[in-house]
Amino acid sequence: MKHPFECHVDQLCLADQRLSYRLYTQSGLPERHLVLVHGAGVAGRDTWEMLVAFLQHWSSVLVLDQRGAGQSHYPDHQEHPFTLPMLVSDLHALVTHLGWQHFDLGGYSLGGLVSLIYKQQYPDHVGKQFLLESALLDRVCMEETIALRDKYSEAAEHLRSQDVESGIRQFLETISPNRRTTPQADQLAISRLAQRPLGFAYALDAVSQGIRTLDRAALIAAQGDVSSFIGGQSVELMHQLHANLASTLPNWHYFLVPGTDHSLPFQKPRQIARLMNQEMLRYQTEKPA
Repeated sequence: MKHPFECHVDQLCLADQRLSYRLYTQSGLPERHLVLVHGAGVAGRDTWEMLVAFLQHWSSVLVLDQRGAGQSHYPDHQEHPFTLPMLVSDLHALVTHLGWQHFDLGGYSLGGLVSLIYKQQYPDHVGKQFLLESALLDRVCMEETIALRDKYSEAAEHLRSQDVESGIRQFLETISPNRRTTPQADQLAISRLAQRPLGFAYALDAVSQGIRTLDRAALIAAQGDVSSFIGGQSVELMHQLHANLASTLPNWHYFLVPGTDHSLPFQKPRQIARLMNQEMLRYQTEKPA
């Protein structure tokens, strides 16, 4: 199908990064901005473009390529390590460049964590929030979350070696142990994640290192109205955490997405977009005038 949004591709030149982004626009929709932040290893377009096609509440949708992914690159075109604060700073530089003072914000996996930190640091800039299996929010117990990151660190070591496919398979087994897959689906996931293996490894490192200094309780407390989507085949401990948050926090709304695992934006973009549209309508209805 023809994508209903017009897409403008551009680049923001920062001191140490050429930040690539896509700006999707459609006339006739509410004058509202949405920023979508992808996860580790897969570019913004591959993650979000199908989902964006079904959104109904935003006239402008910004999809960036974070460091280590897609068309964003360092000036020397080599891969270099980066940190969570650097990713948050990149995001802020981009929305400032575009003159966006207020926008809704969605993030997937690593991008979810970046969006949570951004909301904590710049609360007045962000309205409605959407999370798709955000990093840091994958286990009830923080110690288990950190232990899980150690497995991702092992995968990152493989990605830095000649054995890239083993690293990707270890990542997939760790993040989606209950996934129902086919050889074709696995190969597609591997081909996506293998485009920039060293950038992927540095993204995994950024989370593994960053979460050790984050105060998860304070980060959660700093959020606004959150709609959190978790794959139906994802581990039960993740569902427990988000169900607990939804039962104790009036601003936290948890959705199980049937037929998906951690790859939910690729597996069910139309269904997730429909939920986002519904949640945006609820948010606007409930929000005080």
